[in-house]
Amino acid sequence: MECDPVEDPHEPQHSVTKSASAASNNTVMPELTLLLTGDRNSIEIGTKNILLNHDEQTNVEQFSAKLYDLCGRHISVINMLGHPNIDRVPLNQGIHAFLLLVPYGQHNSHYKSRVQWLEKTFGRGFLSYVMTVVTHESNEKCEGALADLKANSSFAEKRYHTCTRTMTDEKEIVSLLEKIDVMVSENDHQSYSRLTSVQNKDQKEHLDHNSYKEERVGTGTVDVEKEIETLLSRLHLQDKLQQKLSPADFLKIGPPVKPSNDTCEKELAYTFLQTLLALDYRARHILVKQESPEVSHPQSAPVSDSTDTDDDLDEFFNTDEDSDQSKQTHAHPMDVQMAVFHCSDSFLKQDMVKKLSQCQYALPLLVPDPVTMDIECPLWTLRQIIKTWKVTEIKDKDTITMKSMPICKAETPMVSFFRLGSLSQSKSHLMNSLINDTHSTFFHRNCKGSTKSRHLMDGVAEIAWYFPAGNPNDSFTDCIAFCNLHGDALMTEKQREILIDKSSVNVVFVPTLGRTQKSTAVLSALHKSPKPLIILVADKDCGAVEKKPGKYIVGLKERSQSDVAEELKMIIKKTLSGPHTSFQLESMSKVSGVRVDEDDPVCQKGKSAAMEILNLLQGMDISKIKEKFLPCQGNLWHEWCRIKKELYHLQGNIEKEKSQKEQELTQIRQEQCSVSHTNLMKSFTESLLSLPSTDKEYFLKWMQILIDALSTDDLASILQRYDEKWSEVVSLKNKHDKSPLLDRKQNELEQISKELQSATFGLEHIFREMGQIYEAHKSQKKQTHNRQTDWSKYPELAADLMISGHPMELMDGDAGYAPLTWISSVLEEVIRKLGDQTVFVLSVLGVQSSGKSTMLNAMFGLQFAVSAGRCTKGAFMQLIKVSEEIRNDLKLKFDYFLVVDTEGLRALELAGNTTTHHDNELATFVVGLGNMTLINIFGENPAEMQDVLQIVVQAFMRMKKVKLSPSCVFVHQNVSDIGAAEKNMDGKRRLQEKLDDMAQLAAKEEDCDVKCFSDVIAFDVQKDVKYFAQLWEGSPPMAPPNPRYSENVQELKHIILSKASQSSGITLSYFKSKIQDLWNALMNEQFVFSFKNTLEIAVYRKLEVQYATWTWTLRSNMLTIENQLYTRIENGKLDRVENSYLFTEMSKTFEEIKKDMNLYFEDKRDKDMLVQWRGRFEQKIKEFHEEQVKGVKKTLDEVIQQKKARKELDDKKTEFENKLLQKSKELAHSLKDKAKEEELKSQFNTVWGELVSELSAGIKPIEDINLEEDQKSVLNELGFEWGLIKGCKDSNRYHVLSKVGHYSDYVNQKKQRDLSEESHQSHESKKENKDTGKQGTNVFKSAFNYFKQVTGIVPTTQQKGSSDLSHEQHEQIRSFISQVEQQSLKKIQTKPVATRGYRSTYLQEMAQNVQTKVTEFESQKPYALRKEFTVDLSLYVFDRAGRWLSQSHKTYRKNNDARTYSESKKDQYYSIFRSFWKGNSSAAVFGEMICENLKVSAVEAVCNKTAIDLTGEMRCSFPAFSGNRLNLEKHVLKSLAEKEDFKSFITYIQDPRSQAEYFIKDEVHKYMFKEQSHKAKNILKKNVDDISELVSQALFTATQEVKTQKGGTDMWMEQFSSLLKDKLTLDTISCQNFRDINNFDFLKEEIEKGLVPIKTEMSRLSLDKMKDFRLQPDQILIDQLCRCCWVTCPFCAAVCTNTLEDHSPDDHNVPFHRSGSVKGFHYRNTVEMSVNFCTTDVASDNSFYPDGVSEVSVPFKQYRTAGPRFANWRITPDESKLTYWTWFVCRFQQELENYYGRKFEGRGEIPSQWRTHTKQQAIESLDETYSE
Repeated sequence: MECDPVEDPHEPQHSVTKSASAASNNTVMPELTLLLTGDRNSIEIGTKNILLNHDEQTNVEQFSAKLYDLCGRHISVINMLGHPNIDRVPLNQGIHAFLLLVPYGQHNSHYKSRVQWLEKTFGRGFLSYVMTVVTHESNEKCEGALADLKANSSFAEKRYHTCTRTMTDEKEIVSLLEKIDVMVSENDHQSYSRLTSVQNKDQKEHLDHNSYKEERVGTGTVDVEKEIETLLSRLHLQDKLQQKLSPADFLKIGPPVKPSNDTCEKELAYTFLQTLLALDYRARHILVKQESPEVSHPQSAPVSDSTDTDDDLDEFFNTDEDSDQSKQTHAHPMDVQMAVFHCSDSFLKQDMVKKLSQCQYALPLLVPDPVTMDIECPLWTLRQIIKTWKVTEIKDKDTITMKSMPICKAETPMVSFFRLGSLSQSKSHLMNSLINDTHSTFFHRNCKGSTKSRHLMDGVAEIAWYFPAGNPNDSFTDCIAFCNLHGDALMTEKQREILIDKSSVNVVFVPTLGRTQKSTAVLSALHKSPKPLIILVADKDCGAVEKKPGKYIVGLKERSQSDVAEELKMIIKKTLSGPHTSFQLESMSKVSGVRVDEDDPVCQKGKSAAMEILNLLQGMDISKIKEKFLPCQGNLWHEWCRIKKELYHLQGNIEKEKSQKEQELTQIRQEQCSVSHTNLMKSFTESLLSLPSTDKEYFLKWMQILIDALSTDDLASILQRYDEKWSEVVSLKNKHDKSPLLDRKQNELEQISKELQSATFGLEHIFREMGQIYEAHKSQKKQTHNRQTDWSKYPELAADLMISGHPMELMDGDAGYAPLTWISSVLEEVIRKLGDQTVFVLSVLGVQSSGKSTMLNAMFGLQFAVSAGRCTKGAFMQLIKVSEEIRNDLKLKFDYFLVVDTEGLRALELAGNTTTHHDNELATFVVGLGNMTLINIFGENPAEMQDVLQIVVQAFMRMKKVKLSPSCVFVHQNVSDIGAAEKNMDGKRRLQEKLDDMAQLAAKEEDCDVKCFSDVIAFDVQKDVKYFAQLWEGSPPMAPPNPRYSENVQELKHIILSKASQSSGITLSYFKSKIQDLWNALMNEQFVFSFKNTLEIAVYRKLEVQYATWTWTLRSNMLTIENQLYTRIENGKLDRVENSYLFTEMSKTFEEIKKDMNLYFEDKRDKDMLVQWRGRFEQKIKEFHEEQVKGVKKTLDEVIQQKKARKELDDKKTEFENKLLQKSKELAHSLKDKAKEEELKSQFNTVWGELVSELSAGIKPIEDINLEEDQKSVLNELGFEWGLIKGCKDSNRYHVLSKVGHYSDYVNQKKQRDLSEESHQSHESKKENKDTGKQGTNVFKSAFNYFKQVTGIVPTTQQKGSSDLSHEQHEQIRSFISQVEQQSLKKIQTKPVATRGYRSTYLQEMAQNVQTKVTEFESQKPYALRKEFTVDLSLYVFDRAGRWLSQSHKTYRKNNDARTYSESKKDQYYSIFRSFWKGNSSAAVFGEMICENLKVSAVEAVCNKTAIDLTGEMRCSFPAFSGNRLNLEKHVLKSLAEKEDFKSFITYIQDPRSQAEYFIKDEVHKYMFKEQSHKAKNILKKNVDDISELVSQALFTATQEVKTQKGGTDMWMEQFSSLLKDKLTLDTISCQNFRDINNFDFLKEEIEKGLVPIKTEMSRLSLDKMKDFRLQPDQILIDQLCRCCWVTCPFCAAVCTNTLEDHSPDDHNVPFHRSGSVKGFHYRNTVEMSVNFCTTDVASDNSFYPDGVSEVSVPFKQYRTAGPRFANWRITPDESKLTYWTWFVCRFQQELENYYGRKFEGRGEIPSQWRTHTKQQAIESLDETYSE
């Protein structure tokens, strides 16, 4: 591949024939000279790099061999990457192209800073020679880089290229060269040289400035640039002038910061910044350990033994260092500060300066660029600083005004200090005495760590302010700015002139006064200026002298600094008391010759976007802004929250009321949608959507700055009024004044509080509005196509900000509500972008204004709001990445910290019960969210502490009861003396006592047994309590933070990290669901009973599915083993089954299951949640395994017993068959060729009859049983009349006894009437309560109608005025029927009917048991049951047991009746007889007998195996059978809805298990014969082929074995049957009549011939044939799927969906409950049906009657106290409704009314909204809500 060379018209063309190396040795001019500049890290230099294969700085004399080899051109590549020495740039050679290399990801900032440097170095003319190359990793794509760079005005798209860092791709390099050629052509083939650059005016100015710089440092050998480079290199910042440090480099969890002498110099800059961000002002005082031998340090000298002399003394006095010792010392602290400042991007500079301000340090005002020496004013950097102070009016000393504003906007007098020449006195030290004599605001020569040499401070002007506190001892009564120009002001003329112009008072330090001094000209100008001037003279000892008005001279010689400082204060006060100029930082933007940082294009772009929004707010009352521009979060949102909370406190007709409130909520959301598109929100979201990432950061910062500036002054005024009014209220309360004055003052205070809330306006409110707009539109499901209002993208915008470190509102403090939809969507977007990362949630809780946010900010470098008047409201969360260093060191299991900051407890704006309730909610919410909670206690007030502790302890107790286990650390802030160990121990003891007391109090309220706090949560008072020093070292606003406080913060950080290392954290998805679960539970008063851990439920459901898979694996394996052993037993090969054998056979499968379980519980990311169930499920699997073994053993033992029971008959059968064969053979031979075929039958029948008579001699035939007659006789024998028995039998109503709606007809009227009369009065008084109440007299009529509808038969016992039973009493009877049925069936199935036959006494026992149970039941009830009930119940039990009895007796008869057996064999033996008659050989007849035997057994084996395989296939592929219990429930309900059969619904409601079994049978039938019949047939066909192959193989093996061993027929038969013993049951065939067989190959051929029709017949086998055999797919599935919990909800009959049958101690639960009307729930003494869902009831203030006769009602919220049936149910309040059941109630309204004899009227009226639901919606709702 070649590139066309660039033609130079002035140079002759050269033909390239030499190698690159040869060319390089000749004086050949380069065709193309390229200069590489930019970041060294942007390119990977190496031998394979085509563009640059060396790391030298220049390559002028040699051409690039790689490029020559690539395209045959002489190209010179000059390496100037990094920060090179400009003098080495060979401009005289001529450069065709500057290749600016920038790494992708940092391309924006690098491009901007590098272009600025190049402009200043080479002039603006160079831009036309620049080609920007964005480099990237090979696996990266950098499509967005072009769009980002376009934002820069200097960028040209055609001068843009991308390539990999390795630069090994020839295509990329060729493409680059082609672009360069085009650029060179556009430049007319001119190269860039020093000559052209000097013609540029900007370059001339730059060279002039360089000349000034050289003059400034003198003519010595000191190279300032080299010194700065060395300094940056020593601090490991050499690359950071280009690749700036950013907040992201520090906004991560790293190790605790501990300033000490152990800091290496290379770590100094980072330690400084981390210490400063931790709010420790000792960041300036970090000492460096001496690790370099070059650094000067004291050395030990050799000791001389000689006596002291004068020469020795002279030597001792000599201070000259050894010549080998370097003069280098450690870095000057201010050089470190300024180096970090220069190497930081604008956002980190802001954070840094903000912390410097909080540390009461001076801030940079004018900063020379270390490279260009241009003067910069960091106005943008100072924008975020807001200060508050109090002004004392001079005229009226009592008038104090509080001011709060951004410092950039503050108009204050400024006093500037200059030094002209060299002085021994410290100017900065003296300035500190004026501002804060206990703190070094300005760094001075006497500060710790100061050195003589400094490189970055000369020419820097720093500014600091004095802020009065409104106290009498304030130095000044108003805010004053003090400016300090470092270095000799004579050498920094530009800075000096700027400050003189801006200052109100100028203070000049001079060594002496006189016209010969260089400073004379400066002093002369100052003297002529009208501004006050104070000259401090080093060689004069006079006091302050006013030479002329406003002009002062003060001597410094031999005077104390304090005296001078006091004189200065007096002079400054005096001069400023009159007219004076004011200084405002913002005015610096208008100073010529000064570069202002916020003039950068990207900053201006962000500002323009922000100003466009802020212009909308200009001139508005601050308290009206939110109302006009943020309407969604105002009254509408607050009203929505109020109504939403009311849904948990419904009364009366709650479903109707609930429906109305839901409509109101919908209406509010619609109103929010209609008002959501304000101009402010449109502009704001448009900017977020359209701006590039860096521009967006500037935009948000500007928004925050401008909004703060808009509101701080107003807020200060309101806060001052609030403080004054609060003081008045407190004063009146202390006087116990209950006059109207107190009420009036409290009302005024409330009004100011509302005003304060309205005036509080920040960026968080705009994000809150975004959340409300999103929630409103999403609730309406409206997706707009207008990009300007694309609300669907809001969560993504918020997620981006959250990932970048912005706090995100978690709970709206104004509304006291969490916007769950918004939060969930934002977190979903975070998960989408980051993955489902594991986080450690750290939350903080404490009283208001106790320093929670300050502590978090200092600990992690966060940005939670801490400004005055801007206390945190609600809760905010911030995501912080964990550094790799700390993650590896501590082996942390999570990637991020998620810090949750909250508003304070006991907020002043709230009062009374509202405060307590709000605080309890907040504490519970925050404690529940956190893996760890910091409990922040402020001060040492025991009463205050007690209030907080009570709230906190109760929150932790609630977590314990809902199985959440956070840890906690108590932070005791503002402790006066934290150094006294004894006092700390006493404090901890008192805290422990209080915690224990609070735990006992909370235990009573939460109803649990707790003796001390450690019973609630793991807590060690020695380790989990941290005492904090006071935050401020003195009194604000001038006090710096206490360094001990910062140390305490870092110690606490160490504790947190230590505890966090023991935690696995939680996933973001779990955190998201946890927010939902906690908040929903909080809305209900009964938090513990209401809490529902959604993720935990989901994890448990998955575990249930896995458990079903494990149990099926065990069951299917056991079925296979059972099948094999059953066949062996039937073949007579096994007469005993041992448990040990079964366990051994199952061991491999069981071990695999255990291994699989271990992997599931260990490797799943949810293992911390799974651990709570691990032991239980492992035990359940073990029990299931044992039960399977036990069950199979029992089954096989019964088979063995049956086998033994018929042994006598089997022996007779063998004898019978031998005789039959012998006689048949003899008769056949005798009749051969004599009798016709027609006579054969007669002859055979004669022989047959004789042998059958002989076989059955003395044996009584087993008759069929007549259960109908036996049932009647048994009941008659028990004393029931024949007429009653016949009437009950004929009515057939006993068939549906367990499913009828009412049982009133069965109650003895007299006893019930007596009871009713006794309690009539009390019942009347409770009519309004709902329940289980009493039924009307039309109950029997309703039941009668139902019988008629369902059975077509009218009950004969209908009577007028039938007894009235309560709903609860009906359910008790129904439950009693079910218990008796199950008990009776269990008992009858223990009878040996299959082995010994049926006995009528079995029915007698059942009937007696029923009669006994009915008597016991009656004795405990307030009513008697009629005889009809006992008879119907007995018939019902007989009916349920009848099928089993008949089937078992049929088995017994088949196995034990000789005639039955002989009749089944007659046709087979006649066929054998005919074969003998036809003359067939013994082998042919023997083969025929074997084939006949195989025919039956093969079909049985195929069907049994198919049953197992088909079940396994359905378990895997059929949705209804492939999940857990909940999944089965969903499909049962779907099936019921599709059929719309009320009878089936009633069966499901009354007996859900029987309906589930019916569903399984029905679905299996459809699967086998309709929907998947082809799949079922394929399984059947495969098993036919397998059995055929097995028989063929056995036939071959047996024949070969007999031939080898020369055996006979007996041996062949033994071999053949043993090979099939596990698969096929073979009847015994006697070989004594076939011992003449000797040709076994012929026998094999005969059998193979006989197998052909058998195989053909089996291949046509119908699936129907499976019904005739032992194993049935539907029954296997029933055993697998229905072995679970079937307990129903006592309110609505919803079925517990737990897969485990016994899931104690877990409560019964179901995802969605139903309307009580499904079960007939109604209002007492009325016909009004209750339509309420019990999930709504338990959130309401209503009550119910737990049984039919009680007069004591129970509040629904305390339903667990109503008795055992209620105690184990977990019914969580849920506002949602399963559409399925609302549809059901509406669809079957009439049927339900008829069935239960109630009406949907009055309070039971069906809400109109329910009637809008369709069947399709009902079915779809199942998929939405019953998903696993």
